[in-house]
Amino acid sequence: MARASCIAQRTARREIPQSAKLLSKPFGLTAGRPRNPRVWAKANKAEPQAESVTDSDWEEKVLKSDLPVLVDFWAPWCGPCRMIAPLVDELAEEYKGKLKAVKLNTDESPTVATEYGIRSIPTVMIFKNGKKMDTVIGAVPKQTLAQTIDKYIDE
Repeated sequence: MARASCIAQRTARREIPQSAKLLSKPFGLTAGRPRNPRVWAKANKAEPQAESVTDSDWEEKVLKSDLPVLVDFWAPWCGPCRMIAPLVDELAEEYKGKLKAVKLNTDESPTVATEYGIRSIPTVMIFKNGKKMDTVIGAVPKQTLAQTIDKYIDE
């Protein structure tokens, strides 16, 4: 009898394998940090600088803009998208007056995403004078985005 209860206790205490624990965490997030980067930014008194754009106002905000436009194609369920969101906001602040930064949610505005062949997110595109100039795909360092922007900024 005692042996059976000992086996039952071991079975009940069975630990979850480390590989299963790794899979249960969203990509790129660390313990103790909020899962939503916007929550983290608000906690640190930094307001998002990039404005939202949709299918309906795409032409007005992006294609007809006098400034070069950085467009972040993202989705709320995308971990890497949430990782670069604060970087896009920082770049929007740093290049204020030289660059316009906008974010397009691909779930809410699929027409534009399809039109520009967005197959992977996050994707960041630079538009100048209504034309697509460059594309960066994936969660990349801030410096990579800044170097891409610098190619299209008029000094």
